Amino acid sequence: MMASAVSMNGSASPRSLKGPERVAALLLAMGKPLAGRLLKHFDVDELKQITRSVAELGIVPVPTLETLVEEFAGQFMSGVDLLGSPNEVEQLLDGVLSPEQIADVMSDVTGNSNQAMWERLSNVSEAIFGNYLVKEHPQTAAFILSKVSPVCAAKVMGQFSRDLRNEMMRRMLSIAPVTEAAVRIIQRQLQEDLLSNLSRQSGSEQNVRLANIINKMDRDQMEDVMQSLAAARPKAVEVLRGLMFTFDDIIKLQPKARSVLFDKIPTELVVLALKGTDAGFRDAILSSLATRARRIVDSELANGGPALQRDVLKARRMIADTALELSSNGEIDLNSSEDEDELYE
Repeated sequence: MMASAVSMNGSASPRSLKGPERVAALLLAMGKPLAGRLLKHFDVDELKQITRSVAELGIVPVPTLETLVEEFAGQFMSGVDLLGSPNEVEQLLDGVLSPEQIADVMSDVTGNSNQAMWERLSNVSEAIFGNYLVKEHPQTAAFILSKVSPVCAAKVMGQFSRDLRNEMMRRMLSIAPVTEAAVRIIQRQLQEDLLSNLSRQSGSEQNVRLANIINKMDRDQMEDVMQSLAAARPKAVEVLRGLMFTFDDIIKLQPKARSVLFDKIPTELVVLALKGTDAGFRDAILSSLATRARRIVDSELANGGPALQRDVLKARRMIADTALELSSNGEIDLNSSEDEDELYE
């Protein structure tokens, strides 16, 4: 379930809030204790209007929040946005209204927000979506695929094996009606597992762009820029560092992720990139290669001549860029926590 109404994703374009949207944003900003006391003063019709706005609010960027509640500017400058959803509606109403009243309000809310939910899911990367669905029960996965856009469903099923893809189609052909309660459970879990988590993890669009620019710089330039930014915006630099990835960071990946990465890299590029690396780093990379590729790279490193620094740095940059691309597609995880003894076996 969604643990918080805040998200680190600032990718939504600034927009002006009107009427009930303003109230919805303020309630989410206040948090449940204060919002709960205020909600007691609304009648049921007003609650339906406000909670419908909460459910459909989506991401409210920091600049919009600063304009709306100027006195909270200091808090929002740290980079938090709000993410409204049907789950947040229930969280706000819990303990304020009776279960019967909440059910009445939610029946009105979900009818308007269900379609928006499936539309947002249709924009999730097919690689990430596919990896998620293969872990679900096939019948649940088939129901979810039947609700997203046809383009999204086709792309996701393109990630499946032939047998699983055909099974999904058979199940989608004979899907029985699903109760509203079951649909809400599925949507709530999708909101937490895909939409909310992705929002929290991805960072703002601006930070992603900056990290990509810095990632393309030479090592000396990169460090100089980061030091300069740290002096002016230390908190922003912490976010940027989490989005950055260099060739040296490959040693931190889990062995499985390294194997996936180097399956995509030509051996001649690996040879160039490993020029000038220490024995521990080199051994870790060689252990990630297929047997034949490992023999070729090892032989080239032992018998080959020196290489120009610019060629070595270019090869390392290309490998790091490939790792970033694989991560964005959901094929590998860059945030690994292997300890050093295992990394250097």
